[in-house]
Amino acid sequence: MSPDKNRATAAAILPLVGGPDNIGSVAHCMTRLRIGLHDRSLVDDTALRAVPGVLGVVEDGATYQIVLGPGAVARVTPEFEALVAEGRTPPPPPEGRTSAPAEPPVTAEALAARGAALKEARKARNATPFKLFLRRIANVFVPLIPALIGCGIIAGLGGLLANLGWVPALVPALAAIGSGFMALIAVFVGHNTAKEFGGTPVLGGAVAAVIVFPGVAKIDAFGQHLAPGQGGVLGALAAALLAVRVERWCRRRVPEALDVLVTPTLTVLVPGLVTLYGLMFVAGTVSTAIGAFADRLLATGGAVAGLVLGGLFLPLVMLGLHQALIPIHTTLIEHSGYTVLLPILAMAGAGQVGAALAVYCRLPHNPSLRATIRSALPAGLLGVGEPLIYGVSLPLGRPFVTACVGGAAGGAFIGLFNQLGVAFGSTAIGPSGWALFPLLDGTSGMAASLAVYAGGLAVGYLTGFAATYFFGFTRPMLAELNTAPTPEPPPPTPDQPAEEPALA
Repeated sequence: MSPDKNRATAAAILPLVGGPDNIGSVAHCMTRLRIGLHDRSLVDDTALRAVPGVLGVVEDGATYQIVLGPGAVARVTPEFEALVAEGRTPPPPPEGRTSAPAEPPVTAEALAARGAALKEARKARNATPFKLFLRRIANVFVPLIPALIGCGIIAGLGGLLANLGWVPALVPALAAIGSGFMALIAVFVGHNTAKEFGGTPVLGGAVAAVIVFPGVAKIDAFGQHLAPGQGGVLGALAAALLAVRVERWCRRRVPEALDVLVTPTLTVLVPGLVTLYGLMFVAGTVSTAIGAFADRLLATGGAVAGLVLGGLFLPLVMLGLHQALIPIHTTLIEHSGYTVLLPILAMAGAGQVGAALAVYCRLPHNPSLRATIRSALPAGLLGVGEPLIYGVSLPLGRPFVTACVGGAAGGAFIGLFNQLGVAFGSTAIGPSGWALFPLLDGTSGMAASLAVYAGGLAVGYLTGFAATYFFGFTRPMLAELNTAPTPEPPPPTPDQPAEEPALA
């Protein structure tokens, strides 16, 4: 997308979310522009969905999220922030163009509104303190995803060159670039944790840096020497959370004249000691247990585990809780170099794509919904499932269930091969669908990993399609959704006066 298009997209979005004065905060994750709003009632959801480049909208707690897709969101967000800072409302669209054209009675917009209503109802039922806490934990890791992706691909490229024996002088450089971030990821987790939970970010990073400091190998805790990196991201998360609590305590009790000296010192010292003589050991034990459990689960019951994980992942995405799995993925990458769970969970997206294709085939007389599917399918193939979930399958009801069936079948396929010894996973988190291919690695080699993952996608597509085609609709649903819009009468010609409306 060119810079002009990026700015045009941002300019089209801004007035539809209430203008600059209605924006409290702006951020983005891998696929969504996340906006904090002062007044939710000023947002025009229907018009937003009609903006070119907008794949969908999601409301998650206090944050309004506009799905733009990977790559696009990182380019549109700075333009949107600039417009907000300038406080300039973009000009209205040219004459003769409207944001939301008239549609037939059962349209993509109507289904999207129905999906948003369903999500709102589920969100109201699931806004428990525990789930809200999980979402905040996810917010710690979401900003790290671009670096995880980039470094994961670079590390994979270095491994491929090493295996092929090509450009041997470049391999150590690629290894350093690809592994440097992972070696210090605990520091970034600590920084983001303190920022998310109301502490000073750099103090959270300073406490977490203790975990990766090489000198910890000289420290004896619980009768054994610590290892640099022991506890990983889980230890960093816990250490930074403790640092936030200590900092808040100090801010309330330390006199202002001493605050600049005492508060930072105690915030680093107390959690640092607790981390060295407690958290690193406990978090290291938990991290090792998570890795061992995942390996044993897929080695002994891979098909069943894959079926359950692949079948239940779409509901987690629908509720926004899938990002709470990011710490587990990151821990598995630290443990074995890749996360075995991500390829299985990615099968949910394959089932969703297959279901959407079946909906497209079953509704030949609903041009609005078919247009939505055509625009959302490329993102779905790359693993961005929200537009298809909230715009197609979830509001239709049955196709959401049959999409889960497709995900379960694909997950069972990959889990079965894990059980047979072809263990593989993703070296980074974030991408899914076809975008996951460059990040695959495993014990049986790249070719086997690629083949099994491609087979899983095919099974997910076909099963999701078949389940939706044959079981995704009732006859009344087909009759309602296949109603073609009534064509408007042609404009009168000079020789033919316009038809007078009938009197009731």
